[in-house]
Amino acid sequence: MKTAHPRLAPLAAAACALMFALGASMPAHAQHTGHAAAAPAGTASAAPAPAANAAVKKVVLHTNIVDGKMVYVDDKGQVNPTIDARVGDTIEVEVDSGEGAEHDFVIDELKVKTPRFSAGTGKAKVRFTVTAPGEFTYYCSVPGHRQIGMAGTLRVTGAAAASAAAAPSNASTDAALALYTPAPAPLRGPDPTAVSVSADPASVPPAIGARAPQTQKVRMETVEIAGKLDDGTTFTYWTFNRQVPGPMLRARVGDTVELTLANSKDSKAIHSIDLHAVTGGHGGGEHTQVAPGQEKTIAFKALNPGLFVYHCATPLVPQHIAAGMYGMILVEPEAGLPKVDREYYVMQGDMYTQRPNGAKGHQEPDLDKMSNELPDYYVFNGAVGALTKTHKLQAKVGETVRIYFGVGGPNKISSFHVIGEIFDKVYSEAALNTVKTNVQTTLVAPGGATIVELKVQHPGSYLLVDHALSRTGKGAVGVLEVTGEGEPGVYKAGKL
Repeated sequence: MKTAHPRLAPLAAAACALMFALGASMPAHAQHTGHAAAAPAGTASAAPAPAANAAVKKVVLHTNIVDGKMVYVDDKGQVNPTIDARVGDTIEVEVDSGEGAEHDFVIDELKVKTPRFSAGTGKAKVRFTVTAPGEFTYYCSVPGHRQIGMAGTLRVTGAAAASAAAAPSNASTDAALALYTPAPAPLRGPDPTAVSVSADPASVPPAIGARAPQTQKVRMETVEIAGKLDDGTTFTYWTFNRQVPGPMLRARVGDTVELTLANSKDSKAIHSIDLHAVTGGHGGGEHTQVAPGQEKTIAFKALNPGLFVYHCATPLVPQHIAAGMYGMILVEPEAGLPKVDREYYVMQGDMYTQRPNGAKGHQEPDLDKMSNELPDYYVFNGAVGALTKTHKLQAKVGETVRIYFGVGGPNKISSFHVIGEIFDKVYSEAALNTVKTNVQTTLVAPGGATIVELKVQHPGSYLLVDHALSRTGKGAVGVLEVTGEGEPGVYKAGKL
């Protein structure tokens, strides 16, 4: 893999709030005038009669992350450098992935586009000729990359070539329309390789209880995988350990955790982890920006008891979260938690797709909907039906059930409720020293969590929902199946 240019600042990932700000900090779109004729991407154009000082201008760019932004840099370390040329010049752009992720180089107005490239594919080149003056935006068309900084300017000076001046020009109109008219998404059938990514809610690490602090070693892998979003619908999930949510981690306050994060060699993006239980280093996100095929390690002390969310902290952060990159870590207090009969692990997420909820085929992410907070899906454990068909929570009458519930988001609050039950205990905001009793519905913020306990006294199918109930039709529903003889007098259908 090509390493970052030595003059670049060290790789840095901003904290969650900063990452959201980065999405709005992209350079403004330039005004476009004139017309530039070009050959198809990657081929030489049939150049007009060149100006006296026409030349072949070679431009070498690398991609990297600088000050929390994903950018192009030149050999001098200049970020998103302005490329200057004159009418009639032939421009050859050579670009590679300095940090290893997948990118491309696009100039819409000139119909210029390289193939996608990464550390695995090596360099990409494109050659084209400009025939009219103006300023043209170059950018990366990989979803989310332009929004977090991958855009610069090609500035062309001189008089328009005769052939360009004679031809009617729609370049400015086309460029303006491109800014506000979404490109049609090609319809793909469901991915035949898709697998279930829904985490088993019963997959909870065993209780720790009272013991001395220890050192734990944890290894996790980020994997981009085709998964089943709904019946007949697939989606390319970005995951921790091939599941959504990622694996639940469990420690005791005072434990030291050595965490190694590996990024699959088949990934197209950089990934990382920010654990809300970690003090320092942006929760780990600062030092776990991992390129495809690489791995990085951090160590931290679990200082505070509670249930904490973790998520990817690579730009565009909400894009990575919406694709499934979230999970939780429980830090038990010194004496542990009270014993219960069953424990479950459930997380809610909101997803944004180019086609509406229920559309069959392979769904692609829609970053405009994400930015405008207009989800197509609300899901428990990553997919529609994850907790009604793929998995179900189960209990017997008389048992006490504890649910570790969190919201990955990236945007929406959950009003967590179990239809037909009352929470006997709620550890509000997952703070273990704050217990409420007899609660009907509890609010959980994006990036937040709660712990609820209920003793089941009557058999039946109890529905886990977000009580913003329109969301149940978009996927946010699960089942707690309770069996056994009901306690006398608790409930009866019909008259006494």
